[in-house]
Amino acid sequence: MIVYEFKVKGKTQQYQAIDEAIRTGQFVRNCCLRFWIDNIGISRKELYRYNTELRAMYPFVKDLNSHACQASVERFWSAIARFFDNCEKNIPGKKGYPQFKKRSRSIEYKTSGWKLLNPKHIEFTDKKGIGRLKLIGTWDLAFYPVEKIKRVRLVRRESRVLRPILYQCRSESGNSTH
Repeated sequence: MIVYEFKVKGKTQQYQAIDEAIRTGQFVRNCCLRFWIDNIGISRKELYRYNTELRAMYPFVKDLNSHACQASVERFWSAIARFFDNCEKNIPGKKGYPQFKKRSRSIEYKTSGWKLLNPKHIEFTDKKGIGRLKLIGTWDLAFYPVEKIKRVRLVRRESRVLRPILYQCRSESGNSTH
C-alpha cells in the first residue's frame, strides 16, 4: 500500500464540518461497541445491519457518507478481532479489550464520498458540508491514476492541521506505481 499525506487548507466552517464528521464516526463506533457488549456473539454482518439502523434512527449519522460509517464499523471490528487474537495467543498482561472512544481524531472515506478535482483539490460530497479543500504538499497526483486510490482518511492533528491521507493499492504484479 502506498500512502500520500497532505495538509489541508480550508475555511473555519469547513473545519467545523470535519470535526462534526469525526464526532459522527466516533458515535457510530461507540454505538457498535454498546451493541456488541449487549448482544454476545454477534457477527460482523449484524454490526453492518445495526449501522443501517443507526442511519435510520439518527439524521446526523445519515448525513455522513455510508462508506465512512462502514469504515467506522470496520475499524471497530478490527479492534474486536485484535482482542480475541491476543486472548488466543495468551499474551501476558492486558489483552486490549475494546473501549469507548472519547477523543477520536480521524474519519475514513472509502471509494465514495470524495473526489479529486485536480491534483491539488479534493471535494467531499456527503451532507456534512465539508466541500472543497486545498491539498498542500509536494506530491503531484496528476501522475497517478485516481481509480487506484481506495481510501481517504482525514486526520486531525494539533492546532487544526488536518491531513488527508490517500491510500493507493499496489498493482497486480506487486510493483509499486510510484
